[in-house]
Amino acid sequence: MAGKEIIVANPGSDPDTNAIVEAFDEALEQLALAHQSDPEAPNTEVLEAALHVIEAPDGLDALYARVPAMEAKGVFTNSDWDQPVILRPALAVRTLRHGAPAYTSIEALSELRLLAVAMGDYRHPGISAEQARNFLTQVTALNLDLLSGQMSEADRERPQGLGHIVNLLYQYLLNRLGYESILDSLVDEVRRLLAQRPIQTDSIKQMVSQIAKCLFDPAIETSGMDKAARLVSALFGPTIGCRDDPGFAIYGERLAAMDEHALAEEAQGFASAMHDTGMVSSYHPMLLRHLRGHRDDLIPLALGLSITGNDVLQSYRQIVLKLIDEVVHPETSQAVYGLAMFLERGSLFTPPVAAGLWRQLELKLCQAASDRLSAVFGDAHPPRVYLLAGILSLLGQPLGVGQGNNPTCQSVIGLSMWSFNDADFLLQLVAWAARDDDVVMRFEGQTITSQHLEAGLAKEPPTDVDPVSLILTPHLDRIYAEMGRLCGVRDDDLHRWINPEMYGWWVGHGFLSVISRETGKIHEYDEFIRHFYACYHPYFNGNIPVIHPQPAGIAVTDSGGRLVGRHAITIIRVNLDSHGEMRTYFFNPNNDSGQDWGQGISCSTEKNGERHGEASLPFAEFASRLCVFHYDPRELGDRSVVPETDVARATELGRTSWAASYE
Repeated sequence: MAGKEIIVANPGSDPDTNAIVEAFDEALEQLALAHQSDPEAPNTEVLEAALHVIEAPDGLDALYARVPAMEAKGVFTNSDWDQPVILRPALAVRTLRHGAPAYTSIEALSELRLLAVAMGDYRHPGISAEQARNFLTQVTALNLDLLSGQMSEADRERPQGLGHIVNLLYQYLLNRLGYESILDSLVDEVRRLLAQRPIQTDSIKQMVSQIAKCLFDPAIETSGMDKAARLVSALFGPTIGCRDDPGFAIYGERLAAMDEHALAEEAQGFASAMHDTGMVSSYHPMLLRHLRGHRDDLIPLALGLSITGNDVLQSYRQIVLKLIDEVVHPETSQAVYGLAMFLERGSLFTPPVAAGLWRQLELKLCQAASDRLSAVFGDAHPPRVYLLAGILSLLGQPLGVGQGNNPTCQSVIGLSMWSFNDADFLLQLVAWAARDDDVVMRFEGQTITSQHLEAGLAKEPPTDVDPVSLILTPHLDRIYAEMGRLCGVRDDDLHRWINPEMYGWWVGHGFLSVISRETGKIHEYDEFIRHFYACYHPYFNGNIPVIHPQPAGIAVTDSGGRLVGRHAITIIRVNLDSHGEMRTYFFNPNNDSGQDWGQGISCSTEKNGERHGEASLPFAEFASRLCVFHYDPRELGDRSVVPETDVARATELGRTSWAASYE
């Protein structure tokens, strides 16, 4: 289908539309010609012409039919839209609804392209039909306020009729995808994302808000939407006291009038909804703040703590209550879940962690850190409050951190590993970055300070990330790049030396890369796979579990098995699933771990024994995408007993997909 014209009903049948479409076609041809001599030639005229086509009768059909031509002639070249798999729904909505005309235009064209992919009318090498539909589901969810076709004042006042253009596009998407399928898909998408327990839930909560508007709109048929109703209830009315979403003032009055039994029911209701979904209602912090100093004995119930979590709370009662006083507000509601999971993990029983948190509570932030936090999270509370909230979320959800739309996977797996098993070191790094705007590390005996280093892979500081990542990732990214510079030219992949110095002593000092440093080609692939089995597969390594998360490099492929790029992940554990199949469970920092890598290899995030935030694959399928890994040379199993059938399967999957680029 790629490269072939898409057939639609009567595109451009109106005479006026024909002239406008011809102008668009001419601009498209001129762009293609310009790219022959100047690959950086701008697409300005095409984008301007596209806006006129969208407004014309049958104009969207005409553009939809030209999706292959737009791709072939370079409309998306030299822009983020050239790689649709990296696009973010929340950013797409802002671009569409608030962007300058050129940005609104290219976003509209991109979404028409994704619609063609989702409908099976166009095959794009960089994104699958399922991924395209998931993206459009989220975008339409965040635009459900346009479901009725009515525009807000802000939309109507946009220049060049952009509000009307966006409305036309949205109605077109909904008509093609179907209202019912969107709502059903939207609910499933929200539940799928929540099952991974991300730290950042703002965009998910926005989607739930739009679902709520649909449920209460009498013009929309929503019968049988019990799953949707449960999501809406968990966010806006999980308890008897706030079931009607009364607003903070009225709910505060109701809390003041509740007796012991009613307060206990509220606590139980909030905890149940929070642990069921991973979302925290904004009313939940109000209950916790009401209980403080009044009924502290109900706080474990309100947090949904087990015996373990309650033991931690009672042992470190003073600091936990102080954290609730300082951090828990409606604007930082997700920190409640972070706090609960932090207590459940028992990390406070490591003495330096409590001391590090006391320091953080009193820490004076530098101006640079304060400004970044305020710019992203607002000024309803001091910047230190948002940072503390982020720290609780990260310590409670080590596998919930994501890199956003930033090339910072190396830094983010560090945040995850440290919060997982070296929390006091993470707190030290945060203190340095937040107070001193500097981070200090050592590489082979040489001290590295981040403050004055040049930018690493991320040329601009990330803004679409959690508070800890916002403050710490730019420093880590620069340090990682500096370690690479200090390595100079060596006889193996530089990660071999950088990772143990960057992340910690637990990173295996044994290291294998399947790509030769000298030739850039695949070498000794069979032996590489055999070695991985002997290091990590319990049947062949003496049944030794993965003790600490281990950094590894994978080759990410699209749904056609084609190489997208190399990516850093961490191997968490290797275990049998409920069906008796050996699986590798890993952390992928790319925000959404449920991916289709082609050849029938689909990363699972639930229903195969995954813990929240883990992705998993059958062992051989994971091995087929592996590029580099660390191991302990003293715990290497017997490579000779690894079945040749397993080795052959993994290498065949690799060689017929990503590895073909390196043969």
